[in-house]
This record gives sequence, C-alpha cells and structure tokens, in this order.
Amino acid sequence: MSQTLLIELFTEELPPKALPRLAASFAQTITDELKKLGFVAADAQAVEYASPRRLALSLPGVAAVQADRMVEKKGPAVAAGFKDGKPSPALLGFARSVGLAADQLDQLARGSDGKQDVYIYRAEKRGEPLAAYLSGIVADALKKLPAPKLMRWGSRESQFIRPVHGVTMLHGSDIVAGEVLGLQAGRMTGGHRFLSQGPVEIAHADSYAATLAQQGKVVASFSERRARIVAQLTELASRHQASIAGGDALIDEVTALVEWPVVLEGQFEEAFLQVPQECLILTMQQNQKYFPLLDGNGKLSNRYLIVSNLETADPRFIINGNARVLRARLSDAKFFYEQDQKHRLDSRVQKLAQVVYHNKIGSQLERVERLSAVAAAIAAELGAEGQLAGRAGYLAKADLVTDMVGEFPELQGIMGTYYARLDGENDQVAAAIEGHYHPRFAGDSLPQGAIAQAVSLADKLETLVGIWGIGLIPTGDKDPFALRRAALGVLRMLVEARLPLDLKQLLAKTAAAFPAGVVAADTVDGVFGFMLERLKNLLAAEFPPADIDAVLADAPSRFDELNARLAAVAEFKSLPEATALAAANKRIRNILRKTDTALPPLAEALLQEAAERDLHGALLATRPGVEAALAARDYTAALRQLAGLRGPVDAFFDGVMVMADDPAVRGNRLALLASLSQLMNRVADISLLAE
Repeated sequence: MSQTLLIELFTEELPPKALPRLAASFAQTITDELKKLGFVAADAQAVEYASPRRLALSLPGVAAVQADRMVEKKGPAVAAGFKDGKPSPALLGFARSVGLAADQLDQLARGSDGKQDVYIYRAEKRGEPLAAYLSGIVADALKKLPAPKLMRWGSRESQFIRPVHGVTMLHGSDIVAGEVLGLQAGRMTGGHRFLSQGPVEIAHADSYAATLAQQGKVVASFSERRARIVAQLTELASRHQASIAGGDALIDEVTALVEWPVVLEGQFEEAFLQVPQECLILTMQQNQKYFPLLDGNGKLSNRYLIVSNLETADPRFIINGNARVLRARLSDAKFFYEQDQKHRLDSRVQKLAQVVYHNKIGSQLERVERLSAVAAAIAAELGAEGQLAGRAGYLAKADLVTDMVGEFPELQGIMGTYYARLDGENDQVAAAIEGHYHPRFAGDSLPQGAIAQAVSLADKLETLVGIWGIGLIPTGDKDPFALRRAALGVLRMLVEARLPLDLKQLLAKTAAAFPAGVVAADTVDGVFGFMLERLKNLLAAEFPPADIDAVLADAPSRFDELNARLAAVAEFKSLPEATALAAANKRIRNILRKTDTALPPLAEALLQEAAERDLHGALLATRPGVEAALAARDYTAALRQLAGLRGPVDAFFDGVMVMADDPAVRGNRLALLASLSQLMNRVADISLLAE
C-alpha cells in the first residue's frame, strides 16, 4: 500500500543561517534515493519542514514494499573469460560475487558495455520492505548535508551538527523500524520549549504539521512561518505608514530562530536618533535581529519590530526586556560616535601605519599614500580637481581606526563620510570616502561623481596590481583577496559610466606608485589579460560570444565605446551582405597570416586585373565615409558603409589570383588586401563573425 512517509530529526537548535540549505538537502537526498529504489514515483515531490529544532520531510505515495525488478550486473570482458578452455580467475570471481558456482557459468548472458562484449548477470529480484532501507537512507542523507562542524554529545559515538533527541519515521500510521544516530525510530517528538502541551505524538504522517501546530505550538514549515512573519511585519509597519529596514536575509534568519512567531512593536529614546542611522540600523539588525522602521523619506524612526518566539496575553515584559538590551547597545553606539568626534579624521591617518595591509606591500598608511597619488592622476584625466581626489584618497581608510568601525566593520566608509563632513571637508571628498567602496557586489550602484570614481578606481587598481604583483594570483575558485570582484568593479565603471580612460595606462600608473621592485615586472600585462577575461564574462549576459570576441579581438584598452561597438556589430550582422563580408574577411586574414615578409606600399600601376582595380576604387571611395563615421563615434554607420564593398570583394576573389607568380604583383595584391582588412576591422574583427 502507498502512503505518506514522514521522517523527522528532532534536535537542539540548528544553525539558523544554514537551516534552509540543510532542509532542502535532507529532503532532496532522501527523495532521490527512494525514487532510485522504486519506492516512489519519479515525479514525486517531498514537502520540506524546518524549524529551529527539527529537520523533516513528508513524501506522499511511498510504497511499503518495492515492486519486483530485474537487476543487472556487468562482469569481465568475454575475450578474457576463458584461457586454454578454462574459466579465468576474473570470470570465476564475478560468478561468485553474484552467487553462481563454477558449473553455472552458462547462466551468464553476453552483451556490450559500450566498448566491448562482457558477461552480464541478470536476475529478477523480489521487492523488499521499506524498513530494510529507510534507516540507511536517512543516515546517508545526514552525512551528505552541507553542514557546519559536527559534534558529539553524551556517551554516543554518533556525530551531527547538534545533539539529536529523537527520530520519527512513519509510513502512514505505522512506525518504520530502524536506528539512526543510535536512536530507535518512533512517533514521539517535541514541541515548543515553553508553549507545548508536552511531548507530541504523531498519529499519522499526514497529520504531522497540524498536530505540531495544535499540540506543540510549532509552525513546522519554514515557508509558512516566514509568510506569517512577513504578514505581521507588514501589518504593523503599515499602521505607522512606515517601511521596514531589513531584507530577505534577515527575515530568513529570524524565521530560522523562532517556532511560533509573534511580531511585537518596541520603541527607543529619540535622543539616540542623533547618531547616524546606519549605526542604529546595523546594531538593531545585526545584534538584536530587530526590524527598524523608516518613514516615507527613508529616515529612521524610533520604532522597531521584534519577532518573538512567545505568545502571551501581556507582551509588555518581552517588549520592555528587549528595550533594555537595545538601550545598552544604542548607548554603546552613541558613545563610540561621540568619542570619535573628539579627533579629526585626518589626524587618524598616521595611525594607519600600525595597520598591516600585507607584509610584502606595507601598511594601510603606505597604501593610502598610493591611493592619493593615483586618484589625483585619474581625476585630472577625467577633468576633475586632482587635489580633491588626492585628499579623498588620503582620508579613504582613516575610519578604520575609529571606535565605531572597530565595533562595526560594516560601517567603514559610511562613518568616514560622516566624520569628514563634521570636520568641514569638501562635500565631494566626504562623499568619495563612502563612494569609493562601490560597487561592492554584483548589481551594486556605481560611485557618483568624478572624485568618487577616481578614488574607487585607484582603490581597486591598487589591490589588483599590488596583490597580483606579489604573486597572489587567483586560481580556480580561490580568490582570498577578491581580485575578481575588484576587476569587475573597475570594468563596470569604465563600461557603464563610459569613462574615457585607458585601462593599460591606469595599470601602469598604479604599478609606478609602488616602490621599485615590489611588484613583478610583468604585472601590468598579467592583470590586463586577467581583466579582459573578466570583461568577456561581464558582457556575456547581454551579448553573443562571437560579437564580444570580434570587438575585443585586438585587446582594446579603452571601453567607453564598447557597448556602442557591440550594438553596431549586432546591427551589421542583420545586413544581407554581412555573411559574405565576414567570410571574405576571414579568408583575407588567413592569407595575410601566412605572409611572413613585410608588404610593400600599394602601387596603382601594378593593379593589372579589372577586379582588383575596381576593389581599389571601391576602397578609396568607401574610406572617407568610414573615417567620418568613426570620428563621430557612429560605429553602426561605419559598418553599414562596408556593405557596399561586398560586390567588389566577391569579384576580386572570383577573378584574381592573389598569389601570382610575379613577386611584385603578388606583394601588391597582398597590400591591397591588407588595406581592405585594416578598413573593415576598425570597429571589430569581422572575420570572427563568419560561421
């Protein structure tokens, strides 16, 4: 009979940030194994349950006994089965492994394993009961969990993430006998630590969630618990026409911390609002797991929401208790903020000499001196005040030695901007201290304004050149200094903000800022190649690989017109002449690649055939329009002009032998093709668009 299967592991509190992954892995691994063994249909879907103290799943339609099935086992090659008329040791060993004696070898079939003919044992195997497999399946699933460190408890030899108190395995209303982690399976589990009526007995697998909710005061489903929390948060926030500060990650974490969520509202003294709201929000979210409320302008109010794990007729004790803890946290933040203001930000810079950046490339003080110089040079290229960028670079890391950032490292840059403004620094300088950390992750905003852009570029380029230059190059998935992230940040600024800067020159300026001999001589070329590969990955989400390869074929080092060139290539490909011109260009490239001597200047007098004279004339007529379009940065128009060359190009290859016997004529024709290739590939290498 097919019925719902319930499996639950009842534990001490599981790691909250890992809980959703643990639940998904537990359910998927067990479901896959039951499908493989034929206990459940291939399209069966498990229902996951995960609360702070349990991992569980229910799976409908599980058979009590497997269906009979044919088993097949492949053995040694037929060619090696007999020697001198006697069965080989390999064949006899295979026979023994499947329960056959030496005189039963005729029961083995022959078939192919895809490479050669082999002996095959086939037999019908009667289905076995679920109990014969289930405890082993569960134990294996627990070993495969993406688990943090394991632990032992009591006198048990078993290991798991947290101590396990009970295992429930029910098939319908029947217990599936078995042992997991030294515990016998049953139907008893635990409910809420304080609200439960006592131990909870699960009568039937289908009643699991309802029984836990009614008797145990536990919402077993992670998704249902999360939805309840979101609904309560939204309802309470709407009463104040406020929005909630705190994203999905905090909601997920809180969902993994409570079994019976009840959202309550708290308040703190308005005097604390004098502290920068980022500090208050961070301490509420990070330390207390509260949800601060923001008004319509995004400004922090003195109200916050608490997700409690207790339901009580009078929640004042919970609210007041949380308020006392929060008051202490906010008082610390206020103290740090006030203490930090006793010293100007620029007076802290020299303390960076005590902060090691990397033992091979010096302290953070040495680093900010490099940032200052490189940022000033970049700003000048952008037409901004180099002095402001240099000042911003000099102050960029000063908040690392403040009390507030020491307590909350996530506030680096943010606090520097606040303190710089309090010190009366230029607003562009102050804004650049926070802005230079952007973009911090994929999809993050770019720094705004030339000063912030200059410091951000200098910061990321200094990391790339310095870390790469001392040999710490990313390998595989190992990138401890986040060089890939730094590279993508630089590339996004150059491409998306269309900054008129040459990447190779930027890398060279950055390398020159290091003391002689610190970074390897080939660092600039190495980092440039690394960044070109990252650029291809960045563009791949929006453009075809062939188009990207065509535009980057000659390794350009300016990217401000990159999107325009890619758009022009896409439009060029839609022209009827594109395929023929791409193929012709590929042919030209192949011909020129085989030429190992310098080509002479093109001589019109040596143009003998009408087709080559026509091609030369068409080339002369087309060049001015292409040059004008390129000067206007109208890359689409430039490529469109080339469409008119298709006829002369086709006629040339149909009627002219390029590799003529006369060396002078041959060299002249190659020079003509080289001139054509140079014109056709000004926007992109068209040959790479050929099929």
